[in-house]
Amino acid sequence: MQYFPSRQVAGSLLADELEAKYRFEDCAIVCLSDGAVMVGAQIAMRLHCVLSMLLTSSIKLQSEPEVLAEINHLGGITYNNMYSAGELEDIRAENFNYIEQQKLEKMFEMNKLLGQGGIINKDLLQGRNVIVVSDGLANGLSLHVVADYLKPIKIQKLIMVAPFASVSAVDQMHILADEILCLNVLEEVISVDHYYEDNTRPPHEKIVQIIEDIILHWK
Repeated sequence: MQYFPSRQVAGSLLADELEAKYRFEDCAIVCLSDGAVMVGAQIAMRLHCVLSMLLTSSIKLQSEPEVLAEINHLGGITYNNMYSAGELEDIRAENFNYIEQQKLEKMFEMNKLLGQGGIINKDLLQGRNVIVVSDGLANGLSLHVVADYLKPIKIQKLIMVAPFASVSAVDQMHILADEILCLNVLEEVISVDHYYEDNTRPPHEKIVQIIEDIILHWK
């Protein structure tokens, strides 16, 4: 297993792999968290492309061992495909009020965090190769959220990249994406921070500034 000095270094290693193929292609990067922006910014600088973020948050029931669903900051919800259609129907019926309350709370938290900056723009993705970036994947549920978001948008190609991911997450990457790049495949991910020596993150306002100023740092 390769450990990374920082998210910036991991992003630079991913950029090394992507640059030859996509430096002169029309690309856009979608990051799944603040940490992913630190990774994705290195790729965006090298590929000369736009950078944005689609935040997601988990909804979990105390009575269930698995995450029930992921919701994005725009309100799109994707249910865990580990549950059968029948199981989901029963769970949703029994917990309708709780799920609706969780959706509102999660959306409020994510949009408060985002403020007015860094919000994803469908027009910037249209007709481009979309590179979805994570800073590490324990499972593939957040990938389903972004894939669902992209369905109505006409893009050239969907590329999913991460410095490391679990076997199950990589399986989902293969299902959802036209192309994947993962530097390390693990049986199980302990935690995302575990694989970085430096876990320093700038405040969210700085992350938004990185997104907005990315064009100034193209290399």
